[in-house]
Amino acid sequence: MHKGRVLFCVFLIAVAAYAVWAAVGWTFKAKLFPLTVSIPLIVLAAIQLVAEIFGKADTGEGQAVDLEFASDVAPELARRRAIRAFLWVGGFILLVYLLGFPWAVPIFVFSYLHLQSRIGLPVSAALTAATWLFFYGLFQRLLHLPFEDGVIQTWLGV
Repeated sequence: MHKGRVLFCVFLIAVAAYAVWAAVGWTFKAKLFPLTVSIPLIVLAAIQLVAEIFGKADTGEGQAVDLEFASDVAPELARRRAIRAFLWVGGFILLVYLLGFPWAVPIFVFSYLHLQSRIGLPVSAALTAATWLFFYGLFQRLLHLPFEDGVIQTWLGV
């Protein structure tokens, strides 16, 4: 049993339990996120806590991580791929800021599928439409979550 890990699990459980306790009296929309994050966190941290207390002691033998990164990719290619991924994420954040989520999601999905993944136009359009229908149906029709307008919409007064 590692004392630091046990204390960390207890800390996570306490923080998540407080979040659940604080959110219980809120409206459905307000408590949805804290409860959907905190309840699984309590369960997973409790499982980890039990494993830390009653599990076998860590002998320190063997590899620390079972994952081995590919070594057959040139460092320059790996660097370009990482930069490209960060640029896509940054582009999505910029789209959300400028246009808001309801517009940013389909534009980003279509752009990524068609430009980055080089998927054909009909498949990209169909997958984008399915993504938008899911997004719109879940967040705006089912949960009635309003999204902030983007900066451009605010500037234009739309």
